[in-house]
Amino acid sequence: MDTLPLPPRPSLAQYKKRAKDLAAAANSKAGGAIRAWAADWLATLANLRGEPITPFVQGSFDRAVGHIAEGVREKLVSTAAADLRFRLADAQFLIALAHGFKNWVEFSTHVERLTRPNGDAFEMAADAVVGGDLSTLEALVRGHPELIRAGSTRVHKATLLHYIAANGVEDFRQQTPPNAVAIARFLLEADAEVDALADTYGGGRGQTTMNLLVSSAHPAQARLQCPLIEVLLDFGAAINGLDDDGSPIITALVFGYGDAAETLARRGARADNILVAAALGRQDLVKRFVVDAVTLAPDARLIDTRWLRVPRDPQAHIELALVWAIKYTRMRVAEFLIQAGVDPAAKDNDQMTALHWAAATGMMDLIKVLLERGAPLEVKNRWGGTVLASTAYFAIYQPVQGVDYPAVLEALLDAGADVSAAAWAADDERIADVLRRHGARP
Repeated sequence: MDTLPLPPRPSLAQYKKRAKDLAAAANSKAGGAIRAWAADWLATLANLRGEPITPFVQGSFDRAVGHIAEGVREKLVSTAAADLRFRLADAQFLIALAHGFKNWVEFSTHVERLTRPNGDAFEMAADAVVGGDLSTLEALVRGHPELIRAGSTRVHKATLLHYIAANGVEDFRQQTPPNAVAIARFLLEADAEVDALADTYGGGRGQTTMNLLVSSAHPAQARLQCPLIEVLLDFGAAINGLDDDGSPIITALVFGYGDAAETLARRGARADNILVAAALGRQDLVKRFVVDAVTLAPDARLIDTRWLRVPRDPQAHIELALVWAIKYTRMRVAEFLIQAGVDPAAKDNDQMTALHWAAATGMMDLIKVLLERGAPLEVKNRWGGTVLASTAYFAIYQPVQGVDYPAVLEALLDAGADVSAAAWAADDERIADVLRRHGARP
């Protein structure tokens, strides 16, 4: 959530002045007035916090400021016809929104609570959760037992347990401490509601700690995603989702966390659909579910979850199953589906085709088979990358262990891939050498 943090000792009077300055900048005819206001605000905020700002948090800050600038533009356009000015109330609303609150009243109430002698217990507890300060968290919960099931006053309404997922809450608190498992276990033993719902990402029945966890980069990067899944399940988290729709395992796969999906499957999550079966390499189930390239068996459930845009159509499911089988390097499943006649041009929600993923994961034999069956080389993914360009990106930024990317690039170029598509990657000597051999200009 693109949310600006508060300074250690926030002053409502200072925020009122900031709002007045924003209103003045919005009504100014000087170019860049809004950006200058924002730059001054962020510099002051960074100085007051005295903490290093990571690139991830800086990106969040930049987007939050962008939202303010866009909000000002929209308001000015809407009021221009009526010959109105940007009001102080408009500025206050945008500042509240930038800090994760619905309106100025909720924001100012929150700031006033922070300035009380004992501060805001929930905010201190949230800091303790993400900072791994178990002793402080224990003391806060002992003194305020209601914290265990309380929700944040920010728009996402997350509980302390939700912060364990490091997803959907304010970006500056999206971090996974080394003792995150111990923190989670303490909260659950203190009676935290394991499947409490937050209003993250617009709310809904999928906004449990589990679903947020299995789609979160931070615990995955800390290698604690799977241990945290185990803890949630030990305390009764709904393994197939609150609506029994398989949302946790599907969500994990949509966001690329195969280890998380395998952990859920090992603990009993259902693989009652072609997508999960293919991604997990369950060739026995895939063979049972697939009648032919466009037909599924009656007991193969069609998927309908928030994070996966796939038509409720058997052929669409089977084609996506091929892509997922390759993405998760399930060679035998992929070969079976190709032999069954599944379209080799099949693609996922990111417009990554079967060939995009075969090249990204270095499945040389499968690349050859897909090319023989007419898989397109120049089709572009959602980021504008052809198969060659996408493979170069993986080679530089997301290499899969053990993949010989120069050899993969050679195979694609030998098959006729447009060499210019990877020109942007020529600063990498391994790639540049391959490109030169295929006629790329120095």
